[in-house]
Amino acid sequence: QWVYNILEKKAEADRIVHENPDPSNGFVLVPDLKWNQNQLDDLYLIALVHRREIKSLRDLTAEHLPLLRNVLQEGKEAIGKRFGVSSSQLRIYLHYQPSYYHLHVHFTALGYDAPGSSVERAHLLADVIDNLAMDSMYYQKRALTFPLRADEPLFKKFQEAGKV
Repeated sequence: QWVYNILEKKAEADRIVHENPDPSNGFVLVPDLKWNQNQLDDLYLIALVHRREIKSLRDLTAEHLPLLRNVLQEGKEAIGKRFGVSSSQLRIYLHYQPSYYHLHVHFTALGYDAPGSSVERAHLLADVIDNLAMDSMYYQKRALTFPLRADEPLFKKFQEAGKV
């Protein structure tokens, strides 16, 4: 609901850094709640796409390339304009598995060791775009490795199934 409240401007409308209102290829860029916006060392923003049917990396196909390219290009430009941070100083990625199932993209300062920015969980947006350009169904076919904490219900299901 938090995501929908932002997209519908029922909450945090004053925090929006950039918005592309296009219903198919648009998104809203907002500072992540983990970032207090007082310094750039731990810069952290989230792009929330307007399309509600895209839940995670697994749903993406080549059809979504215009959306992903918009998020990448416009997100970098908006951050450069608003915060003076060049695109070469940004890490732009998606999580798999995500913490919530509405497609969103993380923009963090390159030097910031943000939670979940490690290789096991973060998939660089530029790589996602390249992979989908090569194979539209890449993320439906590919095995994706991801970490789980021992106390997570999904980990327990893997244990019960004898997969761990």
